[in-house]
Amino acid sequence: MKKLIVVNGPNGFGKSAVCRSLKGVLNHSICLDGDWCWMMNPWIVNDENRAMVENNITYQLRNFLTNSTFEHVIFSWVLHREEILQGLLKRLDDLEFDTQTITLISSETALRQRMEQDHRPEEQILSSIERLCLYWNMRTTKIDTSSHGVDEVVEQMKLIISQ
Repeated sequence: MKKLIVVNGPNGFGKSAVCRSLKGVLNHSICLDGDWCWMMNPWIVNDENRAMVENNITYQLRNFLTNSTFEHVIFSWVLHREEILQGLLKRLDDLEFDTQTITLISSETALRQRMEQDHRPEEQILSSIERLCLYWNMRTTKIDTSSHGVDEVVEQMKLIISQ
């Protein structure tokens, strides 16, 4: 059965890098980064744009999940609330697939260091740190990335996915 692998966590956790690497080690896989659907200038968060992004993500996930080429569909996004994820999954409930949700987390110190190395603005750093507790409370499999590189995280993910 197809697997939808959802990777979430705050900005600055390396979700994109981890997912690109995971795609490279999983046969018949494809990756969708939810941030691609938000790349607008100016970046405006309102109901209209939120609905458009959710529609675009659903459309792409549906196409990937129904395409016979792929066994693994990897989806990464910030997804800081269960209801956002459940809302997306509900739109796909007519399809048959297994879902594995993995949350990348870390200590505040490690998160700040990573984001500063990426030259992220202080406002974004504080926002990610503020949201960190939301991810700890989600009913997902957690991987603490505080002291692990991309390759180590991908190895942990492969073990989780194979269960």
